[in-house]
Amino acid sequence: MKTNSFIIWQGGSPADFEIKLEFKITKSGNSGINYRSSLLSEVPYALKGYQADIDGANRYTGQNYEERARTTLAYIGERVSVDVLANSTDALKDHIKNNAWLVRTVNGSLGKADELVNTIQSDNWNTCHIIAKGNRLLHYMNNVLMSDVTDNDPVNRKSAGLIGVQVHVGPPMKVEYRNIRLKEIK
Repeated sequence: MKTNSFIIWQGGSPADFEIKLEFKITKSGNSGINYRSSLLSEVPYALKGYQADIDGANRYTGQNYEERARTTLAYIGERVSVDVLANSTDALKDHIKNNAWLVRTVNGSLGKADELVNTIQSDNWNTCHIIAKGNRLLHYMNNVLMSDVTDNDPVNRKSAGLIGVQVHVGPPMKVEYRNIRLKEIK
């Protein structure tokens, strides 16, 4: 593969929802669950949007990464408010440094990242629970809150969209998902 691809759920574009699933990933694996995403026209099966990151080395598992957009919104263990761009005509790339979104405020800690990721087991089944309600995005792994984002940017945030699992470029890896359950919140 030359670019990330996605297995996209064809059942709609939910706004407010909870999704629960189980995943297993090899040590060299990299994947994630995209949501409130849009389909890119120039790359087949590619999504742009929020992502609950998952990787076998547990460097990113649980963080909130916005694929092909604002990049990392919240690292593992962060409670973050994404701020409004002062000049909405600026290019997104002007506000990204080291693959992280700069227009954000860390409002609190959910715990030390290395302690939080110790609850995730490589090469074993783990649970992921995503809650997207309004502008609040919560990522739980094995019932532990890993990142909490309040997206206050009305221009760049997404309120609904596609859901898909990422097939990431890189070395040989195995990623498995099962027991995927989606509940829309009305």
